[in-house]
Amino acid sequence: MSRAHPLSRLIDALRVLPGVGPRTAQRMAYQLLQRQRSGAEQLLAALVHTLDLVTQCSHCNNYSTTPICELCQDESRDPHLLCVVETPTDLLMMEQTLAYQGHYFVLMGHLSPLDGIGSQDIHLPRLVTRIQGSALEEVILATNLTAEGEATAHAIATLLRPLGLRLSRLARGVPVGGELEYIDSGTLAQALRERRQALN
Repeated sequence: MSRAHPLSRLIDALRVLPGVGPRTAQRMAYQLLQRQRSGAEQLLAALVHTLDLVTQCSHCNNYSTTPICELCQDESRDPHLLCVVETPTDLLMMEQTLAYQGHYFVLMGHLSPLDGIGSQDIHLPRLVTRIQGSALEEVILATNLTAEGEATAHAIATLLRPLGLRLSRLARGVPVGGELEYIDSGTLAQALRERRQALN
């Protein structure tokens, strides 16, 4: 089958999804054509509708159907707190905790010089603009606990330190319900370093 064949183009398009390799993309394409043509039409309509209507919030950079998203417009949220996350899914996870009531900024990635991803690509200048002249007092760096996430958090801290804000990082350590014998040594070492005083 030639690369110009419509089915080849569909398979290639499906491969942009995370975790979808050539074989999986091929199975998905044939499934859509053989048994799910109505589902394929729904998928197409949903994609076109979403691409037409969804943009990025001018304040937090998260996906939104309005210039300023609902979270940024919510006056009940703490205007003194800003949580910086890598992706919209990270924001959703933070919201699901019900433990945070401040505002957000979504980087849409992390620094990765080897992949050619620099500060402009993750909107760091936009983050500084968002913070300047605001009522913010604390910025929580909630990037992932990976080498790239740590490098990104360090770069942001270096950039924001002159602004005089309190900068904090998500704590790392033993997960809730975790048993020590099943926890990797790196996580356990970090938990030991970040130990806190026991309750009386």
